[in-house]
Amino acid sequence: MHLSKLYDAERFRKHGIELVNLLADYLVDTQTSNSSKVINWEDPNNEYQFWNNFKASDTKDFFSKIIQRSIQIHRPNYMGHQVAVPAPISALGSLVSGFLNNGMAVYEMGAASTAIEKICIEFICKHLGFNQEASGFLTSGGTLANLTALLSARSKLHPSIWNNGHQEDQKLAIMVSEQAHYCVDRAARIMGLGKTGIIKVPVNDQFQMEPNLLYNCYQDAIENGLTVFAVVGSACSTSTGSYDDLKRVGDFAKKNKLWFHVDGAHGAAVCFSEKYKHLVHGIEFADSVALDCHKMMMTSSVTTALLFKSGKESYRTFSQEAEYLWAEQESEEWYNLGKRTFECTKLMMSLHFFGIIHLHGKQVLEEYVDTVHDNAISFSQMILRDDQFELAIPPKSNIVCFRFIGTKIEKEDLNKINKNIRKKLLKNGTFYIVETMLNNIVYLRTTLMNPFTTKSNLQNLLTTIKQIQNQNLLSN
Repeated sequence: MHLSKLYDAERFRKHGIELVNLLADYLVDTQTSNSSKVINWEDPNNEYQFWNNFKASDTKDFFSKIIQRSIQIHRPNYMGHQVAVPAPISALGSLVSGFLNNGMAVYEMGAASTAIEKICIEFICKHLGFNQEASGFLTSGGTLANLTALLSARSKLHPSIWNNGHQEDQKLAIMVSEQAHYCVDRAARIMGLGKTGIIKVPVNDQFQMEPNLLYNCYQDAIENGLTVFAVVGSACSTSTGSYDDLKRVGDFAKKNKLWFHVDGAHGAAVCFSEKYKHLVHGIEFADSVALDCHKMMMTSSVTTALLFKSGKESYRTFSQEAEYLWAEQESEEWYNLGKRTFECTKLMMSLHFFGIIHLHGKQVLEEYVDTVHDNAISFSQMILRDDQFELAIPPKSNIVCFRFIGTKIEKEDLNKINKNIRKKLLKNGTFYIVETMLNNIVYLRTTLMNPFTTKSNLQNLLTTIKQIQNQNLLSN
């Protein structure tokens, strides 16, 4: 009785219509209301207690409460982390994926989504500047994509490691910017490289990897008995949105016969923009590229593309026999994704992205990239015109780092003041931004992900920050 009720088609239809109406109303409200909060901050323990005691009156009440108590990234005042404002068509793809639940390790368990994934990969490879030899796949997040790419790089240098493990006399290492995302460091440690196997190259005053120091770092590694097998470029870095000089990093990698990987999880999507694609000049020479569709491509999480300049390299990482899955154990079959991906069971994540490009093509991606990057430039100009604020660096991406400096405030007090501002903004909930530390200085950090954020929203943020500080002065 309970099972038949759970799977009843008419109940599903009724609840589905209710849910779509709820989400559509939410979308309308985020686009028309300026009074609602982006986040209703609650202490973690209180939030746990709420849900532990929660009793929904019906399905509509259940989903309504989830929407109300979740961060609302579709609101223009969301300026926080690098998470896409998903297009509704992508969210509908997630619904289909969740309902059909095709695992995709082998072709017959996900025929449509497997073929669609190949189309998505070919589309992205083309815009990165790769030729027809390129290939890749979708995987669950940038962290997993970067790890898989580095495993492929190591496998090319030392093919025996997969079967024989590390040799005691092997000390492998990678080179990466000191501003690179922490997941690259994590990947290296998972691979057993240890702290000494992560060679962090210093950055310049724009927080880009300093190409002139690559050779010195490489020579130091060799003198310390390390074998460097890969160099990782950032496109762009997480803290500041700075793009490494991929052409020069790639030239260095080629000269020294190193694997060149680009962590383009956030910023490689500029390849779709005629206006901003110069930021990733040189990416076409990378051996592998990680690109999160769920960051700058309006796609629901989690959808990450891992692209290989030589498609054959995408089969190098994992080589295992599984007779119950594949009839041809060693063949390079593009349609049996379990041979190439870390996951065995994998979401039909190609549906998240395919609807966008199938119905709208490159044009909508280009419009999105241009809009959010233009917003960052506009915001930086507002900051420069206001003597109560200071810009960390001119933005290259849609990430802007700045801080409140006020007037006649001691420098040693500014870190505490900006931390307090960020805390007050969080609890107020009208805006959502984060903070970062650069050269021991606390900066407020905005990532302008919402294409409907306006200059008015950005100016209101600066005004709100000044009001918070004025209230702090009055209360002291």
